[in-house]
Amino acid sequence: MSFGDPNNPYGAPQGQQPGYPSQQPPAQPGYGAPQGQPGYGYPQAPPLQQQPYGGYPSGPTQIPGGVKAARVMLFVLGGFQALGGLLMVVASAWFADAFEDAVSSDSSVSAEDADTIANVGTGVMIVLGVIVLAFAFWAIFTGMKFTTGRGGVRVSAIVYGSVVTLFSVVSLFGANVFALVSLVLGILIIVFCANKNGGAWFNRPRH
Repeated sequence: MSFGDPNNPYGAPQGQQPGYPSQQPPAQPGYGAPQGQPGYGYPQAPPLQQQPYGGYPSGPTQIPGGVKAARVMLFVLGGFQALGGLLMVVASAWFADAFEDAVSSDSSVSAEDADTIANVGTGVMIVLGVIVLAFAFWAIFTGMKFTTGRGGVRVSAIVYGSVVTLFSVVSLFGANVFALVSLVLGILIIVFCANKNGGAWFNRPRH
């Protein structure tokens, strides 16, 4: 029996020595990998992790609802403060006349002293009105920067809300019931700007 006979079904294949099993070279990495594996043998990429900015891939593209509400509250408080400041400045002259008449009715106070006291009262009213107008400008300007501002606008809104909350608490001790409204608005401004959505909006990347 010849192992070299190509027609012999029991012979070893040509080019192989009899008695030795067939050996094939191992598959090279990247070639011959099981079908369905991506990258021709390279490991599959890990799944995408959750992105920062409150779950947004590259930051929110629209202002969140809470931040928008805080902006409206800033406009509301600023509007009322602007109205109150203007009324205080305009009414200072009327207050001076009324105060002077009240002091002049006291015979122990001279007319010169009454005039001096009235002028001081007028000056105090004007100064307080200007301070209230400054707070109004602070609130309105901060609210206007909500769409384009960065972290500084967020800090400005939080500080403003804290100041409003403090003065509202003091006013409540003076039996000012209307201060309860400004107290609630001040707390909500702090909460909406300091939470995760507020941070995501003001710290979003600019392209």
